[in-house]
Amino acid sequence: MITKRPGRTGTVLVTFTMPAAVWADTIHVVGDFNGWDERATPLRQTESGWMITLELAAGRDYHYRYVLNGHEWCNDWNADRYAPNAQGGDNSVVVTPDFARDERYDSERVLSFTRPILSLVRSG
Repeated sequence: MITKRPGRTGTVLVTFTMPAAVWADTIHVVGDFNGWDERATPLRQTESGWMITLELAAGRDYHYRYVLNGHEWCNDWNADRYAPNAQGGDNSVVVTPDFARDERYDSERVLSFTRPILSLVRSG
C-alpha cells in the first residue's frame, strides 16, 4: 500500500507499506526512483507492518515492485495503477501529485470552504 503527503517544495513523501502478515526476512522496494537496485531500499519491520518513506519528485509516475527475501517479486495491489513491464508482467505505479499546483490540495480553497462552516458552528 502507498500513502502520500506533501514534502518539501516540489516533492512528495511516499510511504510504501506491506502488511505485518507478510512472511519475509527482508522486503525491498525497487523502482525508477532507485535504479531498480534490489538492495538499495529496504523496508523496516514494525508492529503494524513493513514500511519506508521516500521523498520523490512531485508530478511524476514511478514504476516499482517489492522484492521479498531477495528473489520473490510482487506488486502492490493498492498501487495507483499498473503498467506492463519487459518481463511480460506488470509493474505497480505510484503517481506523485504536485500538491502546490493541484487545486484539490489548495489550502486557501479548503479554508474558503471551511470558514462559513466554522462561523455557523461558533454562532450556533
